[in-house]
Amino acid sequence: MNLSAHESSQRVMVFSFFKKPPEKMVARPAVKPRPSGKPEAPSSGTGANAEAGTASAPAAEQKIESPSIEFSDFRFSQSDQGFQIVEEADPVDAAAEEAAVLFSNGQDEAASSVLEAAAHAYHTAKAERLWQMLFDLYRLTGKKAAFEALGIEYARGYEKSPPSWRDKSTGSPKLVEQAVGSVLFRGELLGENDAGFEAMRQAMERSPKLRVDLSKVTCLDNDGCGRLLTLLQKAHKSKRGLELLGRDAIGALVEERVEAGKAENRECWLLLLELCQMQGQHDAFEDVAINYAVTFEESPPSWEPTRVATPEPVLQLAADAPDELDADTYMLRGEVKNSRFTDLPAYAEFHDPVLIDCAALRRMDFVSAGALLNVLTTIRRSGKQIVFRHPNHLVAELFGVIGLKAVATLVFAKY
Repeated sequence: MNLSAHESSQRVMVFSFFKKPPEKMVARPAVKPRPSGKPEAPSSGTGANAEAGTASAPAAEQKIESPSIEFSDFRFSQSDQGFQIVEEADPVDAAAEEAAVLFSNGQDEAASSVLEAAAHAYHTAKAERLWQMLFDLYRLTGKKAAFEALGIEYARGYEKSPPSWRDKSTGSPKLVEQAVGSVLFRGELLGENDAGFEAMRQAMERSPKLRVDLSKVTCLDNDGCGRLLTLLQKAHKSKRGLELLGRDAIGALVEERVEAGKAENRECWLLLLELCQMQGQHDAFEDVAINYAVTFEESPPSWEPTRVATPEPVLQLAADAPDELDADTYMLRGEVKNSRFTDLPAYAEFHDPVLIDCAALRRMDFVSAGALLNVLTTIRRSGKQIVFRHPNHLVAELFGVIGLKAVATLVFAKY
């Protein structure tokens, strides 16, 4: 059918209203690195595909290719990794450490709860130390009934005899004043013995009541007597309890240094007067004072009844003290808190091995344990052996927590 020019133009206009609308821009995904290698050639097409390929050619020519990315181009540090390898903690070790720290902080009930739960849950050879810790905790807190009940369960589980009961609570028998604030004077009573006098001075600073054992001294001089006298007078002035052991032996050595009418060794004279004063020997004090006044032509010190010390004690051990305990060991006793062990290096200077007796030690706080580790690490570097004798298992476990077992050997008491 033939159409007029007017009709033809109208149909074209109609078609123009319905032509294909322009395509909208669609967001493209982020460009991903292309694997290294030769890029694939675009596939050839025909018809519409060929025309599309031809039309997009200029755009392809303008496209900036991303460089190929190699894995070796990246540098990773440990902090860059998104994961960490965590070793599973041994439950026995974890319970022992937790209980030791709780006990060192004075949390006896919390420590008891941890140990009771763990001991009843584990009956392995490794877990036996949890039982030993609990036995010691019951001893220290005076829980005899709980101790005996635990002993029955221990014997059933480990098929051997449990430890014997020994009450180590506050009211139990202890060493008769042997280890509390005591220090053995090291070396001779000579003015040049800086280490011995410094150890005594430091011990005085940390102990309001101190007992100084002079029984090992075999010789002395005027300067040494003067240094000892200064410390005795300082203790009296600061109202600290300072007691001397071996006073008779020291007095005999001092008497050999004094001679009436010979104005020498003045400090020895004054120390002799001080020893007579401490021992309550009034008549001997008066005789020495008269000779001093004649020899030096000056007034001697006056007699002071309040300066008389208690009689020198006879050192005895309680029934539960170790037989080999002697004055040649460094003693730890009672509740040790905020201690810096400043006198320990002076003791270690004269001893190898360094013996630290813990038979009378109940507890040590974490701060003191850390300070002790620092001191002993320095001593160990000098090549000396360090031995802890008879610590309870709670204190021993604390030593393990801080790493002290790396520098010292622990010897447990046999019950």
